[in-house]
This record gives sequence, structure tokens and C-alpha cells, in this order.
Amino acid sequence: MMQIDIVAVGKIKEKYLNKGIQEYLKRLQAYAKVRIHEVADEATAESMSQKEIDQLLEVEASRINHYISNQHTVIVLAIEGDLISSEELASKIENYATYGQSKLCFLIGGSLGLAESLKRKADWRVSFGRITLPHQLMRLVLLEQIYRAYRIVNHQPYHK
Repeated sequence: MMQIDIVAVGKIKEKYLNKGIQEYLKRLQAYAKVRIHEVADEATAESMSQKEIDQLLEVEASRINHYISNQHTVIVLAIEGDLISSEELASKIENYATYGQSKLCFLIGGSLGLAESLKRKADWRVSFGRITLPHQLMRLVLLEQIYRAYRIVNHQPYHK
């Protein structure tokens, strides 16, 4: 069974998001072992220089790196990543499993994104669209898409 780790910056405070996340974690139990790791986000100021932003992102990156092992295939969610469909995500997950890459690690940055050092570490950079989504909502969207991918791979209907 595939091991999927999601490392996300920040905590989810909204009850409706937590409820949705828990629902998809429950549904995914039939397909994969999924764990979510939250790392603390750094406080941001309105007028930060790019250097200050980069330093802040590296602090968050050091926390994220704690959860990444050498066995992980690292998938970074980034707006500049490959635009993919649900079917393409399903195919990629199926290929990872087929070729022995059974440990995936998805990275979700905070409000300022992810450090370049993490993006360089990525085996794959993925975008779910060119729109900006709140990072808390992205966690729910990612879980839904992973669940949808498993339904596609297993030729099971997905009720809309």
C-alpha cells in the first residue's frame, strides 16, 4: 500500500475545512496510508523585502525537510508547476506505484509559497491551476484529487 505524506505549512482553523479533510482521509484509507504533517508558519509583515521573504521561507523549509526522507518521491505544489488533469494525476500515481516509488511526499507552502531549495528538491512540480488558492483550502483540494485519482486508477465511479 502506498504511503502518502502531505507536509503543509500552517494549521487549519476553519471547522468546515477540517471536516472535509477528515472525510477524505477516511475515504483514502482503502487505497493508501495518508498522513498530514503540519509545520508552523512564520509571521509575515506587509512590507517585507524579497531577501526577508526568502529567509522566512528557508526557516519554514527547514521544518518541512524534517518530514522528507530519501525514500520519498517529492511532489511540490507550485503555481508555476505542470498544469495537470485529474486523469494525469491518477496516471502519475499509478506509475509511481508500478515502478516501486511507494512513498510520496506532497509539499504545500504557506501564504508566501515554498522556498526555492524545496522546489529544487522536487521530483515533480504540480499546479492545480494558475489561480491562487488559500493554502488551507489547497490541502482539501489535494486530498480530494488524490482520492479521485485512486477511483480513476481502480475504474470505480466517482459520485459527483
